[in-house]
Amino acid sequence: MNWPTTAELCEVVPPPPGYGYSVPSAADVPRVVRALHEWAPAMAVGNASCFLREDFYTGHVNLQGSRGADYFVLQFTKGSEWAGMLAVERDRDAQVLYGRVGVIGVPYRGTGLASTFAPLMEAMGVAMGLGMVYGLATLQVPYMQQAFEKAGWQLVGIMPGFDRELVQPAVIKRVFEAIYAKVLVPDSEILYPSAHGMTRSTHRLFDLLYGMPMSDCAPATLR
Repeated sequence: MNWPTTAELCEVVPPPPGYGYSVPSAADVPRVVRALHEWAPAMAVGNASCFLREDFYTGHVNLQGSRGADYFVLQFTKGSEWAGMLAVERDRDAQVLYGRVGVIGVPYRGTGLASTFAPLMEAMGVAMGLGMVYGLATLQVPYMQQAFEKAGWQLVGIMPGFDRELVQPAVIKRVFEAIYAKVLVPDSEILYPSAHGMTRSTHRLFDLLYGMPMSDCAPATLR
């Protein structure tokens, strides 16, 4: 279950013209952290804040020359310039990939780089034989929601108070996050639920999300 190479990712999800992908080395980590502080100061708190700590990358992140770590950082480059990053986490036991954070540098926003986030996560999951990929999108702005939906991922829920955000200087609030998912395995590998295993509330939500009456719970729209 090795991470795909940048060449493999370029073949499946080509970056916009003039851009490329790379995996940071240990020597790149201070530069990565400085850029994230500059481009995404709200990351100082919450789920993504670990990527602002240099010591997190040692032993946790799959850097150049390392193998087996369950966090992977993909850099977006334009020539010698660093243009952004996508960070994901692999759950080996569940065989699932979680999109932790995606950031595009201020000068490079609007170039189409962010639209590659979901397809890249999907390509990583397929390359490693994983069963599902998922990510969370802020409800403060619609852009990541739109990117997931354009990529064909399904909105499967909204988590209240899931993460912490710096909403104003020195003001931290717990926020709502939308959950998007994409199943990567065939329907034959999915066990669909039956009505007797659900409460009325769960039944109603399942029907709302997937449009399957419990009496006829067959493979349908989990994609």
